[in-house]
Amino acid sequence: MLNRLLRATMTRLLHPIAAGLLRLGVSPDVVTVVGTVGVCVGALAFFPRGQLWVGVLVITAFVFSDTVDGIMARSSGRSNKWGAYLDSTLDRVGDAAIFGGLVLYYAGRGDNRLMAALALACLILGSVVSYAKARAEGLGFTADVGIAERADRLVAVLVTAFFADLLGSTLLLGVVLALLAVASLVTVLQRMLTVRRQALAAGEVTR
Repeated sequence: MLNRLLRATMTRLLHPIAAGLLRLGVSPDVVTVVGTVGVCVGALAFFPRGQLWVGVLVITAFVFSDTVDGIMARSSGRSNKWGAYLDSTLDRVGDAAIFGGLVLYYAGRGDNRLMAALALACLILGSVVSYAKARAEGLGFTADVGIAERADRLVAVLVTAFFADLLGSTLLLGVVLALLAVASLVTVLQRMLTVRRQALAAGEVTR
């Protein structure tokens, strides 16, 4: 939902940056890779040390590259399957780094097994959410449904981690991680049921 609501606004705001990078001869793929590296550095260099709000600021500075590279590709006529594949693959890497950084912190210096487990659940279920859609599309079905899309999960965890760290509230982040884990699980089930209905209609399921 957030993904659809924010896309048009962010495209307008980031279009001048994308145009400037194209004039400098920067390719969309370079922006994709640099953005992912920045997100990973922000998550894995700062989160495990408990510097959540600093990590969030670094991640935020790079996370919008996911929109910038798309604008650049469309504006320059370079939209292609390779770019889409690279973008989707590196999105998974960035997402894993964010939740993985939280797992490392709470399994180590943060010394909170419950929080580590919740972050790990979000990491795993978030990956399954993406896989459920990608696999469905690979089989000729669609699974563009769910209450916890990527943008929803990222905004929720980054905003909450920032304020939870500043306020010293582990409970706040714990509640949000638990909700994200549940929402991700629900999304996986929604996508599985959607694909099953399509498979039944196509005669691909033995009743």
